[in-house]
Amino acid sequence: MQKKLKKTYKFAFKTSLYITLFLTLAVSIFLYFNNILDWFVILFALITYTVCFLITQYRVERFIYRRVKRIYDDLTLLESTSLRNQPITTDMGTLTKEIDKYARDKKLEIETLKIREEYRKEYMGNVSHELKTPLFTVQGYILTLLDGAMDDEKIRKKYLNRASKGVERLIYIVKDLDMITKLETGDLSLNIEEFDIVELVQSVFDLFEMKAAKKKITLAFDMEYKVPIMVTADRERIQQVLTNLIVNSIKYGREKGTTEVSIENLIKNKVIVRVTDNGEGIDKEHLPRLFERFYRVDKSGSRKEGGSGLGLSIVKHIIEAHNEKIYVESEVEVGSEFSFTLEKIK
Repeated sequence: MQKKLKKTYKFAFKTSLYITLFLTLAVSIFLYFNNILDWFVILFALITYTVCFLITQYRVERFIYRRVKRIYDDLTLLESTSLRNQPITTDMGTLTKEIDKYARDKKLEIETLKIREEYRKEYMGNVSHELKTPLFTVQGYILTLLDGAMDDEKIRKKYLNRASKGVERLIYIVKDLDMITKLETGDLSLNIEEFDIVELVQSVFDLFEMKAAKKKITLAFDMEYKVPIMVTADRERIQQVLTNLIVNSIKYGREKGTTEVSIENLIKNKVIVRVTDNGEGIDKEHLPRLFERFYRVDKSGSRKEGGSGLGLSIVKHIIEAHNEKIYVESEVEVGSEFSFTLEKIK
């Protein structure tokens, strides 16, 4: 396979040729008038070409190397890993590609940092709002009592009860934040055990039967499961997942609606649990951010329903801690379906 000459060799070859032709012509004229042998001209041309080529090639290599090395050193100040560990090339084509790649990587990194900064600002704003509301509520009731309302027994009891609810909400938010942090850092250990997922779903139904009855929502399976479906996971955490999903379906479900749970075999050692409702549904634009902390589809109305705004984020982290997947499908005015996988016992 024919190899291409380095660009510096081409430059040295042409430059040496031009110099040799010029000097040989000058020497030939000089020798012609002094009657010196012609073979000396050929020898002079060969020596001149060789010397010119070596000098030109050396100087060009050194010049380009120094300039390129300076570029590498300047870039190394910004990125110590991508260029420093690689050999320095004097090929301008290769250098151009590396610089282009470096520029693209840096642009992507900057865009990522901007997105993270926006998320951080939004997250801090949400945390501040969620904590501020119950704090100000508790403070308002306590200050009212201190200003003289304490003397009235009925008002005192009512305001203390309301302040207690505000404190409970604060504790609820802090506990959820603590759990998410532990799940993200891996500090929250899972107690993996074998259990019947059908029985667990039924126990969650029993817990929220009265809550669902207030909105005349039916909690049911898609079919009768006569045989237990044994899975391996942290029973308490999976119960928390089901609780969050079913409570959400009740909160945002329509009057006289239905919350249905189905359990299907996905592959030989996996099952998928689906929680489906025929509620108000979720707009597609919200789905990608649905599992973010404090993210709410309805910025005003959803707060009236209570909760910390961390439920779905906790659900996602618990499922991912089991090395499983969670999915969501929804259509406005039709309903939503949340599903997650679990490992099935063979």
